[in-house]
Amino acid sequence: MTGTNPRRSAAHPRPDMTPADHAELALLLEVASTPKPGNVDRHRDHDDLRFEHFLTGAVGSRPGLELAGRVDGSGNSSDGPPAIGDAFERAVRGMSQQSGGNTQFGCLLLLVPLVRAAATDRLSPDGLTNVVEATTVDDAAAFYRAFEHVDVAVGDPPADAPDLDVRRGADAVPTLRERGLTLADVMDLSADHDGNAAEWTSGFERTFAAASRVLDDDGPLPDRLARTFLDLLAERPDTLVAVEHGRERAEAVGREAAAVRGDLDAAEELAGRYLDEGINPGTTADLTAATAFVALERGVEL
Repeated sequence: MTGTNPRRSAAHPRPDMTPADHAELALLLEVASTPKPGNVDRHRDHDDLRFEHFLTGAVGSRPGLELAGRVDGSGNSSDGPPAIGDAFERAVRGMSQQSGGNTQFGCLLLLVPLVRAAATDRLSPDGLTNVVEATTVDDAAAFYRAFEHVDVAVGDPPADAPDLDVRRGADAVPTLRERGLTLADVMDLSADHDGNAAEWTSGFERTFAAASRVLDDDGPLPDRLARTFLDLLAERPDTLVAVEHGRERAEAVGREAAAVRGDLDAAEELAGRYLDEGINPGTTADLTAATAFVALERGVEL
């Protein structure tokens, strides 16, 4: 479903914007927010990954986000809503249509179920749990196929499940089908060491808590999101930093973020240093995009 959203109250500041609209806007707001130490933002590019790549990725992901939100007034289309996995793969394929590579894979992994929940009036921890638990083996297969569109930095698979390495892409699908693993099962296997998977298995606990902080904050929304990024980075080691630089460095990054928490001027210096050091807290950026989406759906004004 696109266009006017019949579920949005007229009192909402954006009554005609759909969850897919808000998801695309959340991607744009995430990359526009600054400073987010180590991330591309409107003031900072990486050597091979630039601001315009993220803008292009956000727009390219739109067809997949629309699939995630395509339901009628009862929560089902005549043939059933498009599968979550298909919506995610389509969003990633569209996101990849720029020269920078992976810009928002993790953001989309969080946004697709959030869009589905919002489109069916279930944007709550319980509602997200229901969305996750309804995933199928086909959803898991589509998730694995999405890794063939872009290179994604991930940790090693569990020692007892080398055949489930997501870097195998579609080659891992026969194993998924043999074991009957749904996308929820796949996330559960990674939840203890991957921040995005942990959101899937916890009812998006950190996302909803961070969105509440954004709604309680004041000032321009990009500034609120930058402060929330620092909060999230300080609270838990970033998965991508741990993959690329080790757990100890990820923990140190968290302590450094805590030292400038709430002080965007102080965070500017940290942002420059992380850029020089190649520290990129990408999972925290994913959570920031998800946070922006929930805040938008809950009526934060722009």
